[in-house]
Amino acid sequence: MPFDYHNKLMGKKRKENQDKLVSTIVEAIAEKKGEAIVSLEMSKLPNHICKYFIICHADSTTQVSAIADNVEDKVIEHCKEKVWQKAGYENNIWIILDYVDVVVHIFQTEWRYFYKLESLWADANRVNYEVNEKGEVVPTRA
Repeated sequence: MPFDYHNKLMGKKRKENQDKLVSTIVEAIAEKKGEAIVSLEMSKLPNHICKYFIICHADSTTQVSAIADNVEDKVIEHCKEKVWQKAGYENNIWIILDYVDVVVHIFQTEWRYFYKLESLWADANRVNYEVNEKGEVVPTRA
């Protein structure tokens, strides 16, 4: 029994950490004016590669890079986690930040609509995020 309790406790703690990571990433994206922020819960899909995808876009490569840098900085500051793998900084049209359970995709606008990741994973639970009139990031169901 103690082992089962430990597993449940650790599972709950891991979920809390994932939720904090997702909210920190979403807020960091919004802070740098990332557009059309979406999270896809991948964990319910068969053969999922991570628990969540977070997707957004920006109009310029400079802004794509600024969003990615801010995500890395805020995750270290608030979650004490470093990115495990990252790619795309060489051209800043699609930057991927891999936090193992959460993978962040930051696109330049035209490339987001070219690759259409959301439609590839249409069976995933989707949450859109908006910034309300108070400047808070709030989830809205798709």
